[in-house]
Amino acid sequence: MSMTCFIRYEIDPFQLGAFREYANNWGKIIPRCGGHLIGYFLPWEGTNHEAWGLIAFESLAAYETYRQRLRDDAEGKANFEFAQRQRFILREHRTFTEVAEQTFGKPARPVPDPMVQA
Repeated sequence: MSMTCFIRYEIDPFQLGAFREYANNWGKIIPRCGGHLIGYFLPWEGTNHEAWGLIAFESLAAYETYRQRLRDDAEGKANFEFAQRQRFILREHRTFTEVAEQTFGKPARPVPDPMVQA
């Protein structure tokens, strides 16, 4: 994927369950409409009002095609309407990024346990 749409949400922390439902709904809608869903990320500890969605695309043209499919998708429309009706998203910011390829998907190396004698 050559670009990733990084969506930062400011959410109502008292409606985390509603935002989780909204995010989970995208799990089937986004891939069907042509986006490579990397994932939605909800607050766990620390700041309780920020969440993120990451969706990758081959190109800006692929993103534009996806946006049109999303507008035409009945479940996509319903999910947008759910968010508007419940008002759990206070602000939404989109940034488009590209990956520094030598840094992406690097798993953790095994770390020796200092308590175990070799």
